[in-house]
Amino acid sequence: MLAPMEDVSDPPFRAVCKENGADLMYTEFISAEGLIRDAKKSIQKLDVYDYERPIGIQIFGEKIESMRQAAAIAEEASPELIDINYGCPVKKVACKGAGAGILLDLPKMQTMTKEIVDRVSLPVTVKTRLGWDESTIKIIEVAKRLQDVGIQALSIHGRTRKQMYKGEADWRHIAEVKNHPDIHIPIFGNGDINSPEKALDYKNKYGVDGIMIGRAAIGNPWIFNEIKHFMKTGSNLPLPDIFERVKVVKKHLAFSVEWKGDKTGVFEMRRHYTNYFRGIPNFKPYRAVLVETVEVPQIMDTLDEIAEVFNGVSPLVS
Repeated sequence: MLAPMEDVSDPPFRAVCKENGADLMYTEFISAEGLIRDAKKSIQKLDVYDYERPIGIQIFGEKIESMRQAAAIAEEASPELIDINYGCPVKKVACKGAGAGILLDLPKMQTMTKEIVDRVSLPVTVKTRLGWDESTIKIIEVAKRLQDVGIQALSIHGRTRKQMYKGEADWRHIAEVKNHPDIHIPIFGNGDINSPEKALDYKNKYGVDGIMIGRAAIGNPWIFNEIKHFMKTGSNLPLPDIFERVKVVKKHLAFSVEWKGDKTGVFEMRRHYTNYFRGIPNFKPYRAVLVETVEVPQIMDTLDEIAEVFNGVSPLVS
């Protein structure tokens, strides 16, 4: 699965991930307050396309009634499921009691989840973290409470809110949830999966029902097919060559411009170039051209030049 990532998991990025093997994807997280107030940015994040199905729309917020209303609005966009964000660690979200902040108030978390489950007819899932910090890890209790009120699956990031994205994700707690006799819903693991070998190792070691890929897919949408191929055959697919990379970047850029317009579409692609061409020696001058150019045809010409100049350059690393 492709994890929901703010400013990353938009329709253009989801398009290239789906084409390269993602089975289930989620939107960027969407503010409940933004949805109920008809904020343009929040409403735009509801855009889903038939080619990306199955797709989940993820919402976040600290007010129960706002989340209940937002879930109903999200349902009208016709996703396959509604996902609740109980894992975002950033200060402006968590310290207001939304995202991972709700892990400090499990009764409220349970009440909010029940209100959402009861309000919509679609399956409801949750993404969360292990706890607020090491002293508040109650992930088994969290899973039981959420299961009791009717969620259909739970994705767990193997870090606490305090860790943010530092240190190593601890999948032992995820395995404890998966293997607990009272937990019957699917459990998906998230955190630090960045290679086919690690994906298979963690699946076998921790027994999860599925794996959620986040940061490792940025600039590397091929990781989904690479993992599936390795799990099936035990062998690695060849790394994408420069022509494949350029082809996918062009698709990503074209969809970004189509979805958000020339100016914003070009601007928001700039954050992706370094990741797509990671590992290519002496690439810095071309990156500078890509991020400074504002006209789409010129960017496409630069990408064609990159394919020609770096043809045969090896190794290209994922």
